[in-house]
Amino acid sequence: MSSVVVVGDALLDVDLIGTASRLTPDAPVPVVEDVETRERPGGAALAAVLAAAATGREVVLVTPLGDDDGAARLRALLDGRVQVIAIPATSQTPVKQRIRVGDHSVARLDSGGSAAVFGALPAAAARAIRDAAAVLVADYGRGTTAAPDVRAALSAARGPVVWDPHPRGADPVPSVRLVTPNGAEAARVVPDVVGSGLAAVGARAEALIRHWGVGAVAVTLGSRGALLSYGEGAPMVVPAVPVTGGDACGAGDSFAAAVTVALAGGAVTGEAVTSAVAAAGAFVARGGASAWDAVPTPPAAVAPDVSALLAGVRTAGGTVVATGGCFDLLHAGHVATLRAARGLGDCLVVCINSDDSVRRLKGPSRPLVTAADRARVLEALEFVDTVVVFDEDTPAAVLDQLRPDVWAKGGDYAGADLPEAAVLQRWGGQAVVLPYLDGHSTTALVERSRV
Repeated sequence: MSSVVVVGDALLDVDLIGTASRLTPDAPVPVVEDVETRERPGGAALAAVLAAAATGREVVLVTPLGDDDGAARLRALLDGRVQVIAIPATSQTPVKQRIRVGDHSVARLDSGGSAAVFGALPAAAARAIRDAAAVLVADYGRGTTAAPDVRAALSAARGPVVWDPHPRGADPVPSVRLVTPNGAEAARVVPDVVGSGLAAVGARAEALIRHWGVGAVAVTLGSRGALLSYGEGAPMVVPAVPVTGGDACGAGDSFAAAVTVALAGGAVTGEAVTSAVAAAGAFVARGGASAWDAVPTPPAAVAPDVSALLAGVRTAGGTVVATGGCFDLLHAGHVATLRAARGLGDCLVVCINSDDSVRRLKGPSRPLVTAADRARVLEALEFVDTVVVFDEDTPAAVLDQLRPDVWAKGGDYAGADLPEAAVLQRWGGQAVVLPYLDGHSTTALVERSRV
């Protein structure tokens, strides 16, 4: 199995984490005490570690490294995680120290200079780049990507190349599959496009593709996700899942590493960008670069856990409302009923018939939409808290499990006995009828579509 290769500038990042409860008497700055030192790979080294955690392939890091203390500490952090092919360097390894109080940075101390001094690209590195399943260029502006032999090796790569640029770095080589600037970097290269909206970002991405002669550009936008452009046609926008807290340091490296791993596995560019946005959000949520060696946990399910949801509502003294139906084609009548049902309590559980259940009730031509897709559409409504799929012909069994306080039905049931009413009486629940929005039904929609 071919390896994933990361080429670029490796850094040693150090977090000095302490507490602060007072200011110094001679200046309005905090006194940081009880400092704990935590070292971690930075720059291309962080990207390589994140790529290794996301793939079963070997990950090779090609980077200038000397014999200084910073390089030795960095090698120790990388040992057993990635293979390092060092470009012999006489310059000092850059060390970036963040002084942090809790989750907030107070200051950063940089050492090691802004440019690397290094020799020729080793033959082993050139072979690794040429034969890689995918290559990530993690440019941190220290000159590695400007070296002629490095650029020649990247141009000869057989697999897709992803280029994560830097304001002080070199332009990508023309054979690159995808370039991943952030919004500020894109604006710096294309200063004549004004604004921060999607139209401006899309215009910058198109201009960058023409300027660099590359296949595609994905502009990362932090909490807004990413915009992918191929230079013509409508761009693809991938929204990010909202993240509370976390450390955004390293999110760009996480995105670039994830998109490279996806391309190495055969994903098309759009699929790779979509998975990378999700990976970057998960990276920030679990602590960002500060938690670089944490074991990634599987992403949580989209729908909240029903038992936990109901327990939380009941503990707070709230009212659980449930409603049900096939919801084969969601229409205005459904929306009106669901909105009204949610107004009766503090959470709304929608119980939908499975595909087999719908066939038994509606005939072999139904459902028109699978249960998974019906649930996904319903969960997107702000007044729906969760969706439960049941396989029986009636929701009696699932109601017995959920035990809602209110069962709401929309339609012409006023004055009639709802079939579910007897079930709710077992625990003192109430079945109610909601006003029906006349003229709307899935059956009518299907019949009209056949005319």
